[in-house]
Amino acid sequence: MPRRFPGILVSLAAVILGAALAILLVVLYVIRSSPVHETPPLALAALIPEPSPKPLPVTAFVDAQGHTSSLAAFRGRVVILNLWATWCAPCVRELPALGRLAAALGPGVTIVAVNAGHDDAAATAQFLKAHGAADLAGYRDPELSLLAAFGSQGLPFSVLIDAKGREIARASGPMGWDDPAAVAYFKSLGAHAAS
Repeated sequence: MPRRFPGILVSLAAVILGAALAILLVVLYVIRSSPVHETPPLALAALIPEPSPKPLPVTAFVDAQGHTSSLAAFRGRVVILNLWATWCAPCVRELPALGRLAAALGPGVTIVAVNAGHDDAAATAQFLKAHGAADLAGYRDPELSLLAAFGSQGLPFSVLIDAKGREIARASGPMGWDDPAAVAYFKSLGAHAAS
């Protein structure tokens, strides 16, 4: 009988070692297959990820030249949709940070900052320039169709859209757009989309 006991211990050790190895492989697989952008940094704490990507509502807004545009025009790039207004104090405070983020980003990420007010193209462009956000294009939504389509209850309101044109996160309220961790996060989204 004493000879069987060491054999049982060896078998038990082999089973435990095999189980530990299997668990390690599963953990490594999950970590490797998870997107690098799964958790936004603290500076973007208001950005709430969607449990699964959602289709975007079909609605139109106006570009700086007065042409009708839609979010579908940006497919293939990660989009940060930001709805703001000239009369919204938190929006005005975050515009410079959005402008600095726009200047820091590469071609894989586009900021679509949309004035949800009744200002014309010239007034919108002048306002952006006067508030340190000249790097942002002057999109406008005088009909407030984006606010209604996304069900926003206030401004600023932001939606993060993946390169496939699906909503992956949204935020109500201002954020630290130009925080170094936020810039790195958005750059990683752009790089991930390009790969």
